[in-house]
Amino acid sequence: MTQAPQPADGQANRLAGATSPYLLQHAHNPVDWWPWCPEALALARETDRPILLSIGYSACHWCHVMAHESFEDPATAAVMNRLFVNIKVDREERPDLDKVYQSAHQLLAQRAGGWPLTVFLMPGDLSPFFAGTYFPRESRHGLPAFTYLLEQVEHAYREQRGALEEQNLALMQALAELEPSPGVIPDAAPLEGARGQLAGSFDAEHGGFGRAPKFPHPTNLEFLLRHWSATAAAGQPDVHALHMATHTLRRMIRGGLTDQLGGGFCRCSVDDLWMIPHF
Repeated sequence: MTQAPQPADGQANRLAGATSPYLLQHAHNPVDWWPWCPEALALARETDRPILLSIGYSACHWCHVMAHESFEDPATAAVMNRLFVNIKVDREERPDLDKVYQSAHQLLAQRAGGWPLTVFLMPGDLSPFFAGTYFPRESRHGLPAFTYLLEQVEHAYREQRGALEEQNLALMQALAELEPSPGVIPDAAPLEGARGQLAGSFDAEHGGFGRAPKFPHPTNLEFLLRHWSATAAAGQPDVHALHMATHTLRRMIRGGLTDQLGGGFCRCSVDDLWMIPHF
C-alpha cells in the first residue's frame, strides 16, 4: 500500500466524506488525516510508523484550540505527516475506542483524561505507549510544544522499542484487569464508593459537583436516582442521594445553562451558579 499525497493547504483530506460533524471540522486541515479504518492500520504496519490517534467531539473547546493552533498549521502538519499515520476519531461515534484509550491514558499519565485525547500507538498491536490531552503549539503552562513532543515520541519509538514493548505488556495486563471477569457479579463496593465521591464534591448551595466549570453529567444524576430507588425498595431510602440529584436539576433549570427557547441544556456552565453557559 502506498500513502496518498498529503492534502495541500485548503484542499479536503480523507475526512471530507465523513458523516461525523467533528471529523468534518478537520476535513480541510493540512494534516493527512485518516478515519479509524483497516486501511489506516495496515499503512501503519507496512510503513512501520506509529499511529497518532486524536479523539475529540464537535463541541469540545480545547479540541478547537488544538485544531487551530496545530492541526491548521502547515508546519506542524508536515511533522505529523512525516512521522506518523494520523487518525482522527469522534468519541461520540466511537465511545468504545474512547473508553479503551481514556483508560490507557489514566494508567500511563497517572491522571484523569479528557478531550482532545492524544495517544500514540504501536502499529502492530495498537497498544498505546504515550498519551496526553491538549498540547500547545509553543511550550507553555508546563506543557511541551507539540512539534517537540512529536519528535521525541517518534525518537523513543525508534530507539527504545524494547523498553516500550515491555511497558505495553504491563499496560495491557492492567487494562485487562479493569474488565470484570465473565460471570462474576461485583459487590456493591464500587457503587458505594461512587456515591461517596459524589457526596464529597457536592455543592450544597448551588447544586452540581465540584467547582466551575460545571457540567450536567447526566450519568451521575441517573446513578443517584437509581441508587435512591434501589435503597427505597430495600426499605432504607438514601434521601441525600435523591436530594443531590433533584437539587442539582432544579438549580440547572433555573439558571442560564437552560436553553429557554430550544429546550435542553448547554454543554456546561463557566460559573458555580449555572448562570453563564458555554455554548
